Amino acid sequence: MTAIVHVGPSSAMPWPIVATVVGSGIVASFQVGKAAIATPLLQTELGLDLAAAGWLTAVFALLGAIGGIPAGAIAAAAGDRRILIIGLLAVCVGSAAGAEATTFSVLITSRVVEGLGFLLITVAGPAILERSLAGGQRDLAFAFWSCFMPAGMALAMLVGPLFGGWRSLWWASTGAGIATAVATLLLVPKATARAPLLWRDVGMKACSIVGLKGPVLLAGCFALYSLMFFALFSFLPVLLMDRVMITHAAAGTLGALVAGVNIVGNLMAGYLLTRGIGRPTLITGAGVVMGASSLGIFLPVFGPVPTLLLCVVFSAVGGIIPATLLSTAPLIAPVGLVPVVFGLAMQGSNLGQIIAPVAVGGTIEAYGWSAAAATVLAAASLTILAAQALRPEFRPNH
Repeated sequence: MTAIVHVGPSSAMPWPIVATVVGSGIVASFQVGKAAIATPLLQTELGLDLAAAGWLTAVFALLGAIGGIPAGAIAAAAGDRRILIIGLLAVCVGSAAGAEATTFSVLITSRVVEGLGFLLITVAGPAILERSLAGGQRDLAFAFWSCFMPAGMALAMLVGPLFGGWRSLWWASTGAGIATAVATLLLVPKATARAPLLWRDVGMKACSIVGLKGPVLLAGCFALYSLMFFALFSFLPVLLMDRVMITHAAAGTLGALVAGVNIVGNLMAGYLLTRGIGRPTLITGAGVVMGASSLGIFLPVFGPVPTLLLCVVFSAVGGIIPATLLSTAPLIAPVGLVPVVFGLAMQGSNLGQIIAPVAVGGTIEAYGWSAAAATVLAAASLTILAAQALRPEFRPNH
């Protein structure tokens, strides 16, 4: 069991630790974005169709949906720093193998290895922040951590076209993983052990997590947020071309902008939490805005500019939810099982990511864009109810 390293309120923020952990998350999410930006090149060189190319990204969400709790249990037993380094090395191995792939079977196998690394990083990283910080510092650090997904994917989209081909992009991400693993060895301290932690005990306690109200509600909120987010972003270019009447290229650029402003909400959550705004209040407020915005986005009631602005609002305000949920996880986790709760939260997030494109795409195909509005509004309502149900789970001083 790892001890929590308490940082006093007057202590300076340990920026090297925060930067290294967040950088690890960005390296992990870069692996997701690089497959999307390299899809046309992969189609040309390996002869992949869109379905096969889609699996190169979907495998990450699938692994996250089924492996969150096991990954968290491993981090709890083996140590978060060690698992973060192993996750980064797995990303390196998978990326290097993928760079040399000549067939789809080899490439998809390498993506599984990368996906396992991604999963380990996403449960170990926040566990390190949780034990290294306290109070308002922790809330701010988790706000930065919650930026890792949009930041890494946006970075891949921006730098991907600068490489001569997809293989050089894969090698570059291998180098980034090695550099970050070295930085973790040098800058992230080991946690001191309180007492030996048996794998058997961790496994039993990890299984018990799914019976606890707080962690399950937290994972449910993550699933609902992910469902709302990807209900829009899975079809955003198509929506913009249909409603805003722009070209495919312009839709891609505006879509990247809309996705990027999600970081604003991530950081705003950290600021508002340090100002004493309640967590259920933040989640509820963001859920109301996302639900209301979806009506104006999906229903044909506004012109092109208001529709685009509502997409920006949807993304920016919505970013408050994941940052708030991540900083909430340590408050409701049993002692020693913080990584497992993070793993359960990631399972919820990935489940929503898997369900949204299929469920929302099917309803749009059958009933039109208005069905998407109904889906998001229902998910927003459930998010608000779950946030209120979480209120009693917080410790008195939170």
